[in-house]
Amino acid sequence: MPRREVMQHMLPANVALVTNRSQEIPGEWTNALVSDGLITHHTLSLKEVNYLFPLYLHSPDKAENLSPDFRAFVDSRYEHHYAPEEILGYIYAVLYAPAYRSRYAEFLRIDFPRIPFPKATTHFEILSGMGWDLMQKHLLRDVARAGLGKYQGKGHNEVEKPRYVDAEQSIWINETQKFVPVPQEVWDFHIGGYQVLSKFLKDRKGRTLTLDEINNVENVANVLAFTIDQMVKIDRAYLLAFPDRG
Repeated sequence: MPRREVMQHMLPANVALVTNRSQEIPGEWTNALVSDGLITHHTLSLKEVNYLFPLYLHSPDKAENLSPDFRAFVDSRYEHHYAPEEILGYIYAVLYAPAYRSRYAEFLRIDFPRIPFPKATTHFEILSGMGWDLMQKHLLRDVARAGLGKYQGKGHNEVEKPRYVDAEQSIWINETQKFVPVPQEVWDFHIGGYQVLSKFLKDRKGRTLTLDEINNVENVANVLAFTIDQMVKIDRAYLLAFPDRG
C-alpha cells in the first residue's frame, strides 16, 4: 500500500499489524508487532522494510481491511461473523506462539507469515482472546503491573552509558540511577531486530530522561514480563489447536 494511503488509514483511530516479508539477520523470528500510529521503515527490523497492515480502511463506512475471500473463509469455517478485532487477535496470538515460530522458521525468513486456522471454534476464540490481550499490552493501553523497573537513585536523569547488572537485576543509566528489578529475560527480550529496553535507552544516550520516558521504561519492563508469560500460555493453546504442528 503506498505511503500516502497508509497515512490516510492510520490518522483516524485504528490499529495495524506490523511485520516483514523476510528476515536477513539469523536467529529466532520475532518480527511481529502492533501499532496504533505511523511507523518508519525500520521500526521493527534493522535491515528489512517494515509493512503496516491497518485493520480498517479510512472510508465513510470504516470498512474492514480484510479481503472478501478471506472474510468468507473465516465466516464459513466457524459459521459465525467474528469482528475484525477478534480475527486480528487470533493472528497476533499465532505469531507469538513459540511452536509456530519454530516449526515455520525457514518459511518465515523468506516470506510473509501464513496463518493456520483451527477447525474448532473454541480454539480460535481462546487464541483470539489471548492475542487481543497481548495487543493491548503492546499498545500500552493496559499495562500489567508486576512491580518491575522501578526508578531509583538521585541524579540528573542523564543517560550516560546504559548497562545491565545481572547480580542485582538492574539497568544503570549513569553512576547513581537505575531501573530495578529487571529480570535477565526481560532485559534480553527482542522484538524484531531490537533488544527492546536496550534500544530505548541507547537511543537516548546523552539526553536527560523526561518523566514520561522514565515511566515508559517501567511500563515496557512490565509489558515484556507479561509477554514472556503470555507466550507460554499461547503456546499451550496453539498446541491444543494444532497437535500435529508442534
